[in-house]
Amino acid sequence: MPLIPLLPIFHRFNREHFAGSLVYESKPIVSVRWSDGRLRNTAGLYRHGIKHGGERVCEIVLSSPLLENLPKSAIESTLCHEMIHAWIDLVLKISEGHGPNFHARMELINASQAQFKVSVRHQYPVPVKSPKWWGVCPSCGLKLPYKRLVKHAACKSCCNTFHAGKWHSSCVLSYEPIVNET
Repeated sequence: MPLIPLLPIFHRFNREHFAGSLVYESKPIVSVRWSDGRLRNTAGLYRHGIKHGGERVCEIVLSSPLLENLPKSAIESTLCHEMIHAWIDLVLKISEGHGPNFHARMELINASQAQFKVSVRHQYPVPVKSPKWWGVCPSCGLKLPYKRLVKHAACKSCCNTFHAGKWHSSCVLSYEPIVNET
């Protein structure tokens, strides 16, 4: 299924569920777009802040790889979820993740329509990445799988046992590639 335009859905949801509060002078106060293909571990996100050049960013990004083959209701649910985050941040001016304001708005939206359900966590199929590295403790030899290299990661067991639970350089993991035998 080709990616559908998000802005008409955004404007409809803004009217129906946010009393028009996410638009100022006919323009959204948050940009809405599909990801460029790199957003693969979550269906969508809301972010705001300052870019490297000092430019303000405030956007909702939906994952094209995760959502492009799912029904329209998955796209609508994800967009609405992220719009709740934007509404809490930009309209209520509260810093909150999935707290009481999020839950109250989610329940209100879910009670007002039946086309989709907004949830805190989605159940969409996300590809699972296999670990690429073994993190090896130089003290005890314990091997732990890692998907990426983590600088200064230490063996928790050895830090707890030999250093009163505090990080110590003698417990810093070294990394070995995991060789897949197929």
